[in-house]
This record gives sequence, C-alpha cells and structure tokens, in this order.
Amino acid sequence: MRRTTILLSATTALVTMAGPAAPSRAHAQSVSDTTATPTPPAPSTVMRKVARTASASPATDGDKDEQVIVTGTRDPHQTARSSVSPIQVVTAAQLAATGQADVRDALIQLAPSVARSIRVNGSANMTDAISLRGLTPNQTLVLVNGKRRHTTAVLSNNAGPQQGATPVDIDMIPVSAVDHIEILQDGAAAQYGSDAIAGVVNIILKHDTHGLEAQSLNGGRYAGDGFTSGESLNWGTSLSGRGFFDLNAEYKYQDHTFRATPDSRTGRNDFMDIGDPRQQRETIGYNMEYAITDDVKLYSFATYGHRNGESYQDYRVPTASLPMYPYGFSPQETLDENDYSVTVGFKGRKFNWDWDLSTTYGGDSERMGLFDSINTAMLQNFGSSPTRFHLMSFSNTQWTTDAGVRRAFDVPLLAAPLNLALGAQYRYDSYHIGAGDMGSYYGTGASAFHGLSPNNASDSNRDVTAGYIDVSTQLLPKWQVDLAGRFEHYTDAGDTETGKVSSRYDVNRYFGLRGTVASGFRAPTLAEEHWSNMSVAATTATGYIPVDSAGARLLGAKPLKPERSTSFSAGFVVNPIDNLHVTVDAYQIDLRDRIMAAGVYNGASAIEALALNGFAIPAGVTANAVTAQYYANAASTRTRGLDITANYLTRLGRYGRINWDVAANFNQTTIRHVAEDGNGNSLLNAQQKAYLTSYTPRNRVIFGGVWHYGDLDFTVHEIRYGHATSQLEYYTGPLAYSNTQFMRFLNPPRYETNLVIGYQVSPRWHVALGANNVGNARQKKIPEQFRYLGAYAYDVNIEQIGYNGGFYYFQVNFKL
Repeated sequence: MRRTTILLSATTALVTMAGPAAPSRAHAQSVSDTTATPTPPAPSTVMRKVARTASASPATDGDKDEQVIVTGTRDPHQTARSSVSPIQVVTAAQLAATGQADVRDALIQLAPSVARSIRVNGSANMTDAISLRGLTPNQTLVLVNGKRRHTTAVLSNNAGPQQGATPVDIDMIPVSAVDHIEILQDGAAAQYGSDAIAGVVNIILKHDTHGLEAQSLNGGRYAGDGFTSGESLNWGTSLSGRGFFDLNAEYKYQDHTFRATPDSRTGRNDFMDIGDPRQQRETIGYNMEYAITDDVKLYSFATYGHRNGESYQDYRVPTASLPMYPYGFSPQETLDENDYSVTVGFKGRKFNWDWDLSTTYGGDSERMGLFDSINTAMLQNFGSSPTRFHLMSFSNTQWTTDAGVRRAFDVPLLAAPLNLALGAQYRYDSYHIGAGDMGSYYGTGASAFHGLSPNNASDSNRDVTAGYIDVSTQLLPKWQVDLAGRFEHYTDAGDTETGKVSSRYDVNRYFGLRGTVASGFRAPTLAEEHWSNMSVAATTATGYIPVDSAGARLLGAKPLKPERSTSFSAGFVVNPIDNLHVTVDAYQIDLRDRIMAAGVYNGASAIEALALNGFAIPAGVTANAVTAQYYANAASTRTRGLDITANYLTRLGRYGRINWDVAANFNQTTIRHVAEDGNGNSLLNAQQKAYLTSYTPRNRVIFGGVWHYGDLDFTVHEIRYGHATSQLEYYTGPLAYSNTQFMRFLNPPRYETNLVIGYQVSPRWHVALGANNVGNARQKKIPEQFRYLGAYAYDVNIEQIGYNGGFYYFQVNFKL
C-alpha cells in the first residue's frame, strides 16, 4: 500500500553539545573513533560515564566526559578513545541525518569500511545485510545490547561478493529503537564466538525514562520512481524511579525502481527486475530495565518485524502455447516474512562480583511465492495451470543462554585493577526447509522459480557450547593489555579454540599506539549445509544443491568444515591540537577454507546433478546455459587494509560552529590458495575469484561537515568510491555462457554528494530537506554484448555506487 503521509518518527537520542546554539535533533557529529559528546544520563549501565583518561584529546566543549563502550571489552570503564581496538560510535542523530529509513543504508553513508550489495535478487531479494573490511556478512557478527542476534532464514544465492551469506537482517531492528551503534573493527571471535572475523556491530537500544520522539521521512528517486516513506515513534517512561521502559514502532514503504535497458528481443523496456523490489515493513520493539533490589536488576528487550515484498523476474515473450499471456509476462516473486527476538535477563553484584544471566530466543520465517507465472508442464499434461504458486518456506531459530561474571582485583604490581571476566554460553540452532505446493515443482516447475518438492525439504539442528575468559589491566600507567580466550564445541562442526591479545601504549596525552593479534573462526551455517534452490530466467537455469546430496557428490563435493582466521592490526591515535582527533589502523586478515558457492558445472553434468535432486530443466533452456553449484570450502585469502578517521571542531563565534570529519577505508584481498573438488577440478573460476578480490572497491572515502548556525544546520558529505573490476559473462557469440572465459571490465571511481539543510522551527519541531547523490551519479554501463538479453546495462553484482541514481527527501522530527 502506497503511503504519502508525512511521517513523524523517532530520531534522536541526541548527543548533548555545549555552545551558544544547540544542534538540531536531526544532526550530530559524523562517525569517528568515538562520540566526542556525551549522551544524557540513563539508568542503564550500558551508558555509564567516566572521566577522560590522560590519553584522550584535550578537552573541548562537551567532551570532558566520554561515552563508555561495551563492545570489544569487558572493562566497565572503557571509553572509545582509550580503547585498545578501533571503535566507531554512530549516534541515532547521525543515522537520522543521512536521510535513510534503514539502519543499513544509513551506516553505509557513515562508515567507509561498511559495505552492502547493490542489488540482491532471487530468494534473498529483501534481506538487508552489511559487511566489514571487504569480507562478507558471514564474517561480521551483529549484537543487540551485547547479545548475539539471530540470522535470516534465507541464504543469498545471487552471484557476487555476498553470495552464500546468511546474514543478520539489521533492518528488522527499528531505527527508532537505536540509541547508538558501536562498530568494532577488529577480529573478536575469542570474545564473542563464531562470525566475528572482520569485526562486530553492536546495536545499543534506547533507554529513555521520559518523552516522545517521532520522525517522518518521505522521498523518491530523481527518475520519478522508488517512492519511500518511513514513519517511526519512540516513547520512554520511568518505572517508578527504579528503571525505564522504552517502546518503539516503525513503518516503511518502498516502491519499485526500474533501470533496465531495451530488451534485445522486442526493442522495448520490458524488463522490470533491474532495480529495487517493492516492500512494506512494520517493526515494533521495547527495551526495559527494573531494579528489583539494590543489587539485582531485571532487564528485557525484544523486536518483532513483518515484511511483505514483491520482486519482478525476467520478462517472458508471448508465445502461441500461452494464450493467457498474449503480451508476454513478468512473473513476480513474493515474500512474507516474520522476524522476532526476545531477551530476558538478570544482572547484579554479589561479593564484589558483577554477574549477568540471560536467555535470548529469536528466529526468522519466510514464505516464498510467485504470481503472474505458469507451469507449462501442467498446462501441457492437464490442460490448465495455476498462475500463483507457493514455492517454498524457510525458517530458523536460535536460542542462546549466557552466564558471565566479572570482578576487578587490586594487584600491587599493576598500575590499575586487574579485570577478570569468566563466562559460558549454550546455543541451540535449528533450520527448516519446507516444500512448495505441487504446481510449483511439478515437471519443469513454475516459470521463473522452480519450487521445492518434499524431497528437497529438510529439518536440521545443532548444539553449541562455549566458555571464555577475559583479562585486562594496565601493566604500567600508560600501557594497557587485554587477553581473551574461548573454546566452542559444535555438534556438527567439532571443537575450536580462539585467542586474542590487544595492547595500547600512550606515549603522552597527544599520541598512543595500539595493536591486536587474534585467531578466529566461523562455523558453516545450517543453511550452507542444506540449501536447495533453482531459479530459471528466460533462457538460463541456475541450481544450488546441498553439499551432502547425491547430485553434489556426483560433482565432487566434500563435507564442509569451519573457516579459520588469523588477524593482525596495528595503529595509532593522535590528538595534535585542541579539537582534532585522528586514528589510523592497519590490518591483515588471513582467512582459510572460505565457504562459497563453488564447483560451477554446466551442461550435461549440471543437468544430471540437478535431476538427482529433483529439479527438471524447462524447454527452451540450452544445456550450456544450465549451471549447478554447491557450497564448499573453496579458497584461502589474505585481506590487507587501512582505516583512517579524523574529526575537528571549528568555532566561528556568532556564526556558529562546524564539525568536520574524514573517514577512509583502503582494502585489498588476494587469493592464496584455491581448493579442488573430489574430481580434481578447481572450485573457483575467474569470475568467482574476482568476487573475492576486485568486486569490492579498493577504497572508500567520506569527508564533509555539519555547520550549526542559530536555528539552521547545513550538512554536506562527499563519498568517493574507488575503482572495482568485474569479470563479465558472455551472452552472445562462441563464448556465450562460458564458465571459464570472461571479459575484464573496469568500473572507474565514482563520487556521491549528499546535502541536507535543516531548520529548528521550535524546541519541539525540526524540518529538513535533503538529497543523497545530488549529481545523480551511477555505475558505468557495460558493453552491449555482455548485457543479458540487452536489458542488464550494469554489472548488478559489483559493490560500488549503484545504478539507482539520486534520492531526494523531506524529513520532519518532533520531540516532546
């Protein structure tokens, strides 16, 4: 349903800033290694304040106290600027100032090391995932209030760098619920377990004791499509002075965008699937804490989200055998998704030990459908066919119970107390793949998407147990050391041990050095082990089969084993003058046995393997246009890069102030080894290797500032996307559909300019008019001979600027 109402939505856990003119509630400082200004006091221990350490920068207005962080450390007094690991803190106000209705799309504009796919099609077309440091979403762990978040049920099987990802869908967390986000850019598997290879994104929820906040954002694309409306509310109240209850709700509608070029078969713009899908999302959540006694607190938080979506598939030309579609047809895939999570816990203090016991249950269920389609085999054999199908269903659950204790010990030989943390965790994972209706899989299946038969259905589960120890202290007054170790046992993937050593030395109040050595791992997901799916385009068919299936064994598949990593980072923090803070951190991540969609077979062998798994190939699809793949430990890689952040405050007297910021990420991945299947064939071709090494830009730089002048605020940021290189598939000529020969295509650097002008109408009302990508920049178009049926003018798998163009919006914020 199209919504045109101007929305009032919660945007702001505003950062308090001193000065003659308070900042608007829609804007704040840009991302840096820390938040330079404190948030208002809250009853939750999540947001405690401590005095700045000597290593922090000289005091500026509002930064005499810093925000305590809870990510990457179990020291209850750790601040971002004094952290041994690089931490970026993003506030709710900064998220709102981007003009994005989603957490994911807002983070992309604020943190250069965060990336996303431009377009995700197929069964994962509406999953909103992020990744760090040039790796995939699988190697980034997402927490909410420090607790592990469950992943989506649908595996992303479309080609590109994120192929095979079963990520956390962070946009199922209402943006109005977010107080701030802590991004740990360092390996942290020893602290948090599987997946934290590239880093950790910890979403801290709001904890207000009073007030109502609302936000409305409406906008659209320069091309006249992609209308987007997002409304959100946040309300907080005190629980008799002994705690808080914070409630939030959100609604988002996004319409289709269309960016196809003319179909080579008809000469018309018949393809409607090159662009964003239509989706409607409703989310609700709460966060609460209550002091039962002076020493025991009850806390709980939960989210629920529902999403409906429709995504076009490739256009089918009219044929005499399908009189019901005299003008051809474009099937539409549908999604009906429910996502939920609830955490309940108790924490307190006894015998000088801080303790925390909690349990979290979450899951995601999705029903995939198709309409405006047909099953040609049913039409031929029975004289009729449905036009609407239930294709398949997926669901996963994750039940995690955590217990931890922490205590600080005074040790005479040490310059600071010794923090000791011990903990244990038990997790139960389950995964369900459900069959579609008979019409979806009968014969050659529904046109555009072959449904799953009962033979493809499965139920799987596993138990995960873990224990950890964490020690941190200051060996000398300026030398801080953190040690962490973890053991985990998976009933399907075996045992693993990981460790981490981090250290920081502050030479003086202006300069500090820090570094980390860590090992990590990622266990294969249940989806990677059991995924089954086949999508059918107008002239091609692509199937994915479980690694332990008969078809995969025919192609030489081997059982999956965990990914393992060794990472190093080294950097420095410098505060050369008042109001200037700079961080530089270099890193190297060696990742072994990376799990990818691999073993690309086409032709007769692919058809045979798919047939063993119950998939039939429709008429009109030639043998060389049929491919079959499975998930395998395909390669070992090395990723090297550099993160740079800087922020500076300029005071202009009666003309206000400007908060300047710069953030950059430089990143390069090389392949150290490519594995072979059981038949002696390489698991990766040139295109799949490029997914790892060149489809993500070599660098991304964000620079700009926010000017506050009286009731006006003006924000401008420039984003530079470095070059990325594709390996394009041939669709015409003697190399058509080859899975060994590709054409190298360079996507040159692109620039995106984002502008916002806002006005504080009254203490309660703020309005803003903004535009993202003012210059309407897009990817470079690919040569015509590499455009599938002429319609795909862009390499939709590259992770660069995108092809949708500019977006303009009007935003209203209210605070009571």
